[in-house]
Amino acid sequence: MEKNYRQIESALIHGGIYGDPLTGAVNVPIYQTSTYEQQGLGQNKGWEYSRTGNPTRAALEALIAELEGGSHGFAFASGMAASTAVISLFKSGDKILISSNVYGGTFRVLDKIFKNFGISYSIEDTTNLKTLEEKITDDVKAIWIESPANPLLTITDLEGIAKLAKKHNILSIVDNTFMTPYIQRPIEKGIDIVVHSATKYLGGHSDVVAGLAVVHDKILAERIAFIQNATGGVLGPFDSFLLIRGIKTLGVRLDRHVANAEKIAVHLQKHPAVRNIYYPGLATDPGYELNKKQAKNGGAMISFELHEGYDIKKFFSSLKLIALAESLGGVESLACHPASMTHASIPKKIRDKVGITEGLIRLSVGIEGADDIIADVDQAIESSRQ
Repeated sequence: MEKNYRQIESALIHGGIYGDPLTGAVNVPIYQTSTYEQQGLGQNKGWEYSRTGNPTRAALEALIAELEGGSHGFAFASGMAASTAVISLFKSGDKILISSNVYGGTFRVLDKIFKNFGISYSIEDTTNLKTLEEKITDDVKAIWIESPANPLLTITDLEGIAKLAKKHNILSIVDNTFMTPYIQRPIEKGIDIVVHSATKYLGGHSDVVAGLAVVHDKILAERIAFIQNATGGVLGPFDSFLLIRGIKTLGVRLDRHVANAEKIAVHLQKHPAVRNIYYPGLATDPGYELNKKQAKNGGAMISFELHEGYDIKKFFSSLKLIALAESLGGVESLACHPASMTHASIPKKIRDKVGITEGLIRLSVGIEGADDIIADVDQAIESSRQ
């Protein structure tokens, strides 16, 4: 199909491999097959075995590549499978610098799995490019960041990281899960690799687990394609179909997510029980100006802390509309306690050092009525008053 559109809202629906030329179906079919009949030895129609390639997955991979402004996309069975494939680019003796607050699963796979193979990491403040550059030694081969970071929503200069990485001939990697290409496109800022937990906003309905990776460099693409096929953590055709379907409504969903989040953040900022609020969409947030330069808006994740005199456990148990649950980015609002849930794998000493306190609350703002979400937060705060 000719790409006769300019806006990302259109690309969400028509991007990648659109429809089915055989039947005219507007949706790519679910090619639920493990293997493909060949016409003869060495003769096939472009498909051999579904671990290596599947038409439904290929449509998804082409779609995410187009949306992120990359040349090649790769779909995996989970966000961590995507991250694991990317980390597999490195070898024993290599070191990766990671942001001071990143997803706990990223920390865990580096600390508990890849460390066993001689790949090390160092936790750094990636918001300060000057001090970060001082940490780049000969063994450092990549900088891995999130912006906004999980769960304190700190903002890192994507273009600055990309330039720093290129200066030292190392890779720059961004986890773009919180923003998605609808809000932020790191590859356009010079970043080498983008990864997603597509389980979150891209899927958007809390019904599929998936991961994606995107690159713009052909050699990097070949290396990741080899790792994807060799290790086999691929996304199945039905989940690929669900993810394509979810992405089609990403724009309208995120518009509502963000509108709700902006309203709720302003409310929490004024709430007498709230001690700290972390949301880059607020003009008072330290990362506001930088985020405004590299992203469309502040996203739909909010973290906050209550003053002393409020019982954090009672707050979570008092929620009625908002679910206490792992994950984020679904149509429903979810509340999470990072210290004991998403970031529990990070040692308490490190959590305390970077600011992931026992009192931190992370809110994934859904698309319900904003006033209903606010009312639920307010009554839970009031119920938690000691």
